[in-house]
Amino acid sequence: MESKYELNAKIFKALSDPNRLKIIDILSCGEKCACEILEHFDFTQPTLSHHMKVLNDCGLVKFRKEGTWNYYKLDMINSNKLVLFLMNVVTETENCICNSECSCRNNKQ
Repeated sequence: MESKYELNAKIFKALSDPNRLKIIDILSCGEKCACEILEHFDFTQPTLSHHMKVLNDCGLVKFRKEGTWNYYKLDMINSNKLVLFLMNVVTETENCICNSECSCRNNKQ
């Protein structure tokens, strides 16, 4: 079973491409057809398909087919989970990983 760190690292890796971040920004306005997304870029439809597959595979984007068109939208549940994960990682809390017992503390004299 993947840890929460491994799972979220894959998502951050998918977001490490500036074009994919821009796609997420575009989809924040609502569902878009592939052709509408493509208007914002200077690359081909196969390149867009690759980016969308990466975003879909990591769970940030959902898609549906309507005839020959693909429509994409953010998966808001997974997007919110990612935001909460990052907030928890950068915020010290009572159950923070740094508050757990460390064997090096027990070895100090």
